[in-house]
Amino acid sequence: MVEFEGHSVAKVAIARSQYDVLLGHCLRKLRAEYHEGETSERKAYGLVGGSLEQDVLTVRRIAPLKKNVRALAPYKSHMDDILGRFAIPSETPLDKRAWVADPGETRRILREFTRAGMDLVGTYHMHRVGWENDPLRDTPTELDTVLAEDSEAFLFVVSMVHPEKPIVRTFYEGIPDQEVRIVLA
Repeated sequence: MVEFEGHSVAKVAIARSQYDVLLGHCLRKLRAEYHEGETSERKAYGLVGGSLEQDVLTVRRIAPLKKNVRALAPYKSHMDDILGRFAIPSETPLDKRAWVADPGETRRILREFTRAGMDLVGTYHMHRVGWENDPLRDTPTELDTVLAEDSEAFLFVVSMVHPEKPIVRTFYEGIPDQEVRIVLA
């Protein structure tokens, strides 16, 4: 169990329909199939809306993000610095890694969550390349943990290293020993 908003969370419940939205987004991006207005990259990121009831965090909406503004000022230099300090080298060059959500898109989704009586409870992203010391990539990297620090949110990591057998795990603030079990509701 982990502490979230002053309460203990024993598990994260997600409806099969929302789980399918999450995996569908990741699979589509992995196949390089992009929607109109979407950044053309094989990366999937999104916001997670839900609510806490007793000791269960219920995911009520998976909201895929379309636009990555990572290459724009002022985000580029900030992300280049963080990646330079914390990222592990991979097949993707550092200047092509990471995601910065478009503030306008994020505000729109947060307003939708509020209107539906939900809170922002987390974010998700996929890992698609296995590493020698982390072949499944189903846990947060040091970079993930740094970026999620003090977010007071859950980080959902979707391993698409083997897309036929995706793995979804969630960690409070991206801290590896703060994992909470996901159950399909």
